[in-house]
Amino acid sequence: MILFSLANASVLGQNPSWRFRSTSATERALQYQAGQKIHGFTVKEVFTVPDLFLTAVKLTHDNTGAQYLHAARDDKNNLFSVQFRTTPMDDTGVPHILEHTVLCGSQKYPCRDPFFKMLNRSLSTFMNAFTGTALVHFQNLLSVYLDAVFFPCWFGWILENENPTDPASPLAFKGVVFNEMKGAFSDNERVYAQHLQNKLFPDHTYGVVSGGEPLAIPDLTWEQLKHFHATHYHPSNARFFTYGDLPLEQHLEQIQEEALSRFERTEPDTAVPSQPIWDQPREDHVTCSPDAMSPDPAKQNTLCMSFLLGDITDTFESFTLSLLSSLMISGPNSPFYKALIEPKIGSDFSSVVGYDGSTKEASFSIGLQGMAEEDIPKVKQIIVQTIDEIIANGFEEERIEAQLHKIEIQMKHQSTSFGLSLASYIASCWNHDGDPVQLLKISDSVTQFRQALKDNPRFLQEKVLHYFKNNTHRLTLSMSPDEAYLEKQTKSEKEKLQKKIKALSESDKKEIYEKGLELLSVQSQTQDASCLPALKVSDIEPTISVTPVVMDTAGGVPVQYCEQPTNGMVYFRAVCSLNTLPEDLKPYVPLFCSVITRMGCGRLDYRQQAQQMELKTGGMSVSTSVHPDHSNMDMYEQGVLLSSSCLERNLPDMFHLWSEIFNRSTWFSRSLTPTGELNETFGGMEQVRGGWAMEIFRPVYIFCLRYMTTCGYLDRCAVNTTPQKVADAAGQLDHFISGVASNKKDRRPVRPDIAETSGPAHFKPCQMKTFFPMPFPVNFVSHCIRTVPFTHEDYASLNILARMMTAKYLHGEIREKGGAYGGGARMGGGLFTFYSYRDPNSVQTLAAFRKGVDWARSGAFTQQDIDEAKLSVFSAVDSPVAPSDKGMGRFLTGITDELKQAHRERLFAVTSKNIVDVAGRYLGIGQRTCGVAVLGPENDTIRKDPSWVVK
Repeated sequence: MILFSLANASVLGQNPSWRFRSTSATERALQYQAGQKIHGFTVKEVFTVPDLFLTAVKLTHDNTGAQYLHAARDDKNNLFSVQFRTTPMDDTGVPHILEHTVLCGSQKYPCRDPFFKMLNRSLSTFMNAFTGTALVHFQNLLSVYLDAVFFPCWFGWILENENPTDPASPLAFKGVVFNEMKGAFSDNERVYAQHLQNKLFPDHTYGVVSGGEPLAIPDLTWEQLKHFHATHYHPSNARFFTYGDLPLEQHLEQIQEEALSRFERTEPDTAVPSQPIWDQPREDHVTCSPDAMSPDPAKQNTLCMSFLLGDITDTFESFTLSLLSSLMISGPNSPFYKALIEPKIGSDFSSVVGYDGSTKEASFSIGLQGMAEEDIPKVKQIIVQTIDEIIANGFEEERIEAQLHKIEIQMKHQSTSFGLSLASYIASCWNHDGDPVQLLKISDSVTQFRQALKDNPRFLQEKVLHYFKNNTHRLTLSMSPDEAYLEKQTKSEKEKLQKKIKALSESDKKEIYEKGLELLSVQSQTQDASCLPALKVSDIEPTISVTPVVMDTAGGVPVQYCEQPTNGMVYFRAVCSLNTLPEDLKPYVPLFCSVITRMGCGRLDYRQQAQQMELKTGGMSVSTSVHPDHSNMDMYEQGVLLSSSCLERNLPDMFHLWSEIFNRSTWFSRSLTPTGELNETFGGMEQVRGGWAMEIFRPVYIFCLRYMTTCGYLDRCAVNTTPQKVADAAGQLDHFISGVASNKKDRRPVRPDIAETSGPAHFKPCQMKTFFPMPFPVNFVSHCIRTVPFTHEDYASLNILARMMTAKYLHGEIREKGGAYGGGARMGGGLFTFYSYRDPNSVQTLAAFRKGVDWARSGAFTQQDIDEAKLSVFSAVDSPVAPSDKGMGRFLTGITDELKQAHRERLFAVTSKNIVDVAGRYLGIGQRTCGVAVLGPENDTIRKDPSWVVK
């Protein structure tokens, strides 16, 4: 399946005339009637989904049979997507290559890579093969997508001289997809997941590598690529989805006129048949590369059992099996966690675990990775045994309620990418001829599930018996490392290359060289993108949208309240300062953050705590929080961030859980009373981690005592909720803070060189170049340069420079010429950073970074280039913010709306002279403090250079 999407939330200066304020998008959609004809489409069904606050309209295109679903919702972050059911029958990666190439030029927009160029000519917030906005802007983006998808020009992999300008240099395989898949297949978890799917569904399209097996990609021919596109990228095989508050009629008219009117109906043979059921379980084994970073070389084995389940178009059955999967594997209370994770047989669950509904028939997988070979029989036995225990004992009612509560939270939480998430959610089912209408009715499935459980208390146990105990279509797949794995892969690639070269005549080689020069010439030419539609900088709103907040105190602690339409949810954050934490304890902060909400508190052991968190909250977490001062590069704030959310009805329970964590954490009680110590031994972290736990966790234990009971305090808090719930939240928060009894101190950034800090905190910027040899066939490269903080007048110019250099220079040098999957430059946190990833080159890429600086200093760019960079920057600056996150930038970093507005005005004011000036002042050799890092395969050039540190 290929899914192409675009999303954008730009708010332009003028409201289009179609925005009728008297009716909402959902109300307008309800005016459509089944049977109604609109621009070549027929309305099939109109229905409301109250839980998701949307009205859906289902249509079919009369002439081609293309299917269409519109989700009308009062959300300005509009989205368009079109998906095609692609069913390759070999490993050449033809659908993956098409995914890339259809976005690299088309009939109406013949410039190279219009997809990437539109990122800099629009205010889109998401564009991918996998876009919201005012109407005209949305139509511009949609036009590019329709032409790219249905009328593309192509480019896949190539055989070319390593140095295109030297005919004597060796021939080599090149191409973005080729290098991407080489990178993907260097990941053992990806290798295992690919083998598992291929072997569980061996009889049709899931039995091949749809992304492309690196050594099979060069077998793809031009004729195969063209035929696959004609068959699969046809409206008769298409499913269109639009979302947001823009009018449906406009979408339908444009899609009809620019694309569908040029096609006739076909009957593409793209359906995926059901996998024939095995009459008995199967076992198989594969090998992988040894993990050089494994803590125990003897424990690098993986074993997993996978079960073929039912057709994903059965909506209720899929809902039930997905929920059942969560009950079986999620959290410390699940039976498979207790049986497989806690005994520490392996390092973690296998890379593929749980319910997978991405294929026509779903599957469930369970197993372990990071285990010894001799433990494989034991793990098989444990899996079978655990299934028997589930059938006999079922699940506690409270655990089932916790999973249903999680579903309720997911429906109520509003993200900025709701439309994109919705498109992804319905894609697989709809793609296999399921009904997306039924899929959206989540509450109906919850009601049906509760009724089924009420009618039959053994409802879930019978599902386990049917799908797991008595299921003959079961695959047990093991994987072990092979010391010669990479050597074999390299040898196979060389043999493949030599076979291709051997079949070439001298005239073929000459033609390859000439085409290589031609390609290099095309790649080096300045592209005329005038055929592409574009916004103007003057279209951007000159002022930011202000987020009103109310500042108050609770228990003596500053609190920021932000009233938002959070749909019955309450979001809480708090920062606990680390300003006075001794240097010797700072290395343990990440470990402390990862365990503090998982080790039990009060009368709850760690299992009960996890259960209560699932029942009463949308999650509780503690993470590190380090933010540079917005006006001084040598100042920062350090702390830990508490984050949680809950339904309004559970607000007291959420704060009670935080109080228990702060005041009655298991580790603290252990140190105060004999019973506390015994309870810890029987049910605390020693049981979770094993008898050696306190030796490893002793520093974290000391950290807990010294930080949480002496220097730890709530520095400030933030609450996002509905206006009706603010007063209640304030009362609960005041009670919580008073109970914590914190020793409040004034918030302030900390200079590394003041008396409160010592040791490593005496930080002085220095130059460093580090090479990390890794067992990867591709490189990851980064070059960071220290510049200026957010409020400095040059920050805006550096930001524009980074975007412009990425689009106008680095993209061409690193991706188009170099074959890397991606690369560019970004500005943030006072650092100007060059980067590339899945890159076949390293030294060449580092040279491209330096040449990029020279390009910028030379002023070899136009005003149009600057304007496009500004559009790209503003698409990020003005990207939508969810109600739960409104005001968080101010809360975490101290950057107020006033500071943001000042920065916005500096962005508008950036000139060509400013860009040339900052490129020379901050990025020029000898005028910068920088750090360089390369992760990748062995590199003799770097090793021989004494300026590099090799790790």
